[in-house]
Amino acid sequence: MSRNANGGAPVPEGGWLDGEQQRAWLAYIRVQLRLTYEMNRQLQSDSDLSLPDYDVLTALSVADGGPMPITVLAAQIGWERSRVSHHVRRMAKRELVSCSLSANDRRVTEVSLTRHGRKVLEAAALGHVELVRRLFFDGLPSELVGPLSQALESVYANIIAQGTLPPPVDWHPPGASDRRRAPGLT
Repeated sequence: MSRNANGGAPVPEGGWLDGEQQRAWLAYIRVQLRLTYEMNRQLQSDSDLSLPDYDVLTALSVADGGPMPITVLAAQIGWERSRVSHHVRRMAKRELVSCSLSANDRRVTEVSLTRHGRKVLEAAALGHVELVRRLFFDGLPSELVGPLSQALESVYANIIAQGTLPPPVDWHPPGASDRRRAPGLT
């Protein structure tokens, strides 16, 4: 940070956001906060899942039923490893996931989606997709879907390149031949 010319309050190195940047940022924040609230409320009401539960289950569902190291899961969903560890322990008590030490490296904890967890996820995906369609896509003109996707992919790539969390990996368990889509994402 630098000081402004009058020796007053600090100014960010790149300066403050311009009018259009501020408008875009505030619009994103409003959408992100409201959509997160609505998705969490719908999942709790319909499936007794939190949005973080759904995030974990969805990430594990593309692992072809195989165990996923906690560090890989953390990178996939953009959480710190310790947060994932605590959360999956609570989910294991509800029999949504199972946790075990890796057969290859006993220092590594692996997480797997249980049959019960997959059933809960598949049931939850129906209402979740309907909510996303109703709140997000019904409010977005179809000609803007492509440009919005491109813009968000560009921002995401920049976050991965400049962020502090390890980048997600295209991880497959040993012996997996194909990658399945998460329920509700097709």
